[in-house]
Amino acid sequence: MVLQDLGRRINAAVTDLTRSQTLDEKAFDGMIKEISNALIAADVNIKLVSQLRKSIKASVKFNELPPHANKKRIIQKAVFDALVDIVNPHQKPYEPKKGKSNVIMFVGLQGNGKTTTCTKLARWYQARGYKTCLVCADTFRAGAFDQLKQNAIKAKIPYYGSLTQTDPVVVAREGVEKFKKERFEIIIIDTSGRHHQDEALFAEMVEIQGAISPHQTIMVLDASVGQAAESQARAFKEASDFGAIIITKTDSAAVGGGAISAVAATHTPIVFIGTGEHLLDMEKFNPQSFVSKLLGMGDMQGLVEHVQSLKLDQKETFKNIQEGKFSVRDMRDQLANIMKMGPLSKMAGMIPGLSNVMGQMNDDEGSMKLKRMMIICDSMTAKELDSDGKIFVEQPTRITRVARGSGTSVREVEELLSQTQMMAGMAKKMGGNMKKMQAAQKNPAMASQMQQMQQRMKAMQGQGGGGMPGMGGMGGMPDMGSLMKMMGGGGGGGGMPSMGDMQKMMQQMGMGGMPGMGGGRR
Repeated sequence: MVLQDLGRRINAAVTDLTRSQTLDEKAFDGMIKEISNALIAADVNIKLVSQLRKSIKASVKFNELPPHANKKRIIQKAVFDALVDIVNPHQKPYEPKKGKSNVIMFVGLQGNGKTTTCTKLARWYQARGYKTCLVCADTFRAGAFDQLKQNAIKAKIPYYGSLTQTDPVVVAREGVEKFKKERFEIIIIDTSGRHHQDEALFAEMVEIQGAISPHQTIMVLDASVGQAAESQARAFKEASDFGAIIITKTDSAAVGGGAISAVAATHTPIVFIGTGEHLLDMEKFNPQSFVSKLLGMGDMQGLVEHVQSLKLDQKETFKNIQEGKFSVRDMRDQLANIMKMGPLSKMAGMIPGLSNVMGQMNDDEGSMKLKRMMIICDSMTAKELDSDGKIFVEQPTRITRVARGSGTSVREVEELLSQTQMMAGMAKKMGGNMKKMQAAQKNPAMASQMQQMQQRMKAMQGQGGGGMPGMGGMGGMPDMGSLMKMMGGGGGGGGMPSMGDMQKMMQQMGMGGMPGMGGGRR
């Protein structure tokens, strides 16, 4: 995947330094050199790399550090902040307004994935309650309207275009006027791909802009465009003054640094990144989350948003966990939901540490593992599904029967039951703690003790820390070891997260069974 090798090299450089017994200025300079080489190899502009070097050195001044300062943490934070600064133009993109017509125009080179990205964005806003539509103003490329039409029908999004009108300005104007009258909130206009050296096409782009007066102009950049991205972006910026960038094809083998350089050169925010060919393969961009994911630290914020957008019904499972129960049926429901979330590699990238685990298992293998677990559940009786798995311990012949009925092995059935029983044990503890918390709310003295205990736990977590500091908006999240344990995985390090953290994250996601994800990833 794009930037994956860059992330590995940077992460390795920081890890090697922080694990080194002699953490001195010479070793620190060596780390900066390795990070710089990795960025240059990924097509990041050399001026940007030089700027990053200076930024890290300015943040970590060895001669001025106190004797007992945690040098490892300071270095980690300096690298994290410097990388965030590269992809953060400190400019806010346009925010569409509900109840009003928001016109969004797409520009960019031909072949960068504009038409597909238009549909992805329309689908993204549609899933969030906006009334969206598409206008095909690409009259230059043969088949452009047919492609947009097929995508729109697949996504169930209204569209407008013409097979006879050759003037894109007329098509764009008519489409926008039509959808404004019909009170559409998001009107997305796809335009022809053009190169900055083609003056006629650039003039046409400016003419379309003048005819429809877009609230936002988005430039689509292919992650594999390389060093040419910066000059292309500057030319488009001067002509169309686009206010946002979407980077496509980040699932390819491209290095991707050119697109990052384009962001820095034009001081324009990235709003989304395309992660695949399917309509749901697009993620909202956040600088902190992007760098966190790049360095293998996950993107819990993105994970929560992704799960929320799927609108999974988890009320029954969450209710059971609150009552201290977790059955095989609950496990089956969670496996079904995991399969709805998309490729496992994408999900693993959002969860701290799991991208390393998933590196040994491809999406097909992971998907097959989940399907086999689902088939095992489907081969059980209603009584077995509603149990916590102990019935199989008491009557082992049930395991053999389920294995035969599902076409799987006894060992696979035992693994599933082991995961279920682990989750049932966690749910029992969680349910008991929730009851204690409810009782504490009624008892002022007990409530005060609980509050003090939680403060002590937070203080201990802060001292133990794990992971990279500086992850804005993610304070209080459990560390990687805690997350792995919480998910039923075998991750080491770190204790269980506080009940407040677990309950808060599960409520944000609208689900009670995220812990069950460990079962499908072993």
